[in-house]
Amino acid sequence: MKSQKSGNVLGLNDLEGYVFIVTYGRSGSTLLQNMLNAIPGYQIRGENNDALFHLVKSWASIVDSEPLRGLRNAGKETNQTHPWFGGENIFPDVYGASLADTFVKTVLQPDEGVRVSGFKEIRFHLHPAFFPRYLNFMHAYFPNARFVINTRDHKAVAKSGWWASRSFENVDKILNLAETTFEKYREANPDRCIHLHYDDYVKDVQAFRPLFEFLGETFDEKVALEVMGQRLEHMRGEGK
Repeated sequence: MKSQKSGNVLGLNDLEGYVFIVTYGRSGSTLLQNMLNAIPGYQIRGENNDALFHLVKSWASIVDSEPLRGLRNAGKETNQTHPWFGGENIFPDVYGASLADTFVKTVLQPDEGVRVSGFKEIRFHLHPAFFPRYLNFMHAYFPNARFVINTRDHKAVAKSGWWASRSFENVDKILNLAETTFEKYREANPDRCIHLHYDDYVKDVQAFRPLFEFLGETFDEKVALEVMGQRLEHMRGEGK
């Protein structure tokens, strides 16, 4: 069995920042991931099956617990006879930062020389009610966190991958809810979010320029065109 990386393991605060691609499946997000990874010092990982979501839910359970909040506010030490023994020592910010650091060290595992890490995930839309809190956690605990929202024409999505087994009406409903959820968050937090549309940047590579400006990086059209010309691993069996 392969073990975790050995040697110097980069942690949460060893990097300049984090970029997260927020999207749904078959939106062209792997191409976007590849474009970001062409920026020197960037290493944006792929999907992790929404692993971070469950860590954030764990953090939220600590934040939302009235008994734990009461114990912290009281500042009194409990003993072994108390049903929440030791609860006064559980601090949400300490726990949240520790979860983020563990995620970086064991899931993202940035290589030496990486200055910006992150990941793309296609499952954000599965938790619409929790979505703002989820991203707020990421912004609070991952230094300089920024979100790249990626969308695509619904008819094209509906013909691709597993979506093709569903009716267009069903796919359209799911994607509309996802995009409404994403857009509400972007409108409330314009400084930390940017929205890209797959159909724009596959037509004109210059559509990536606002992304680079948002990230404070230099846009290199030649490199961008090279990335656009690369065939992606997951597309090889689809004839496109």
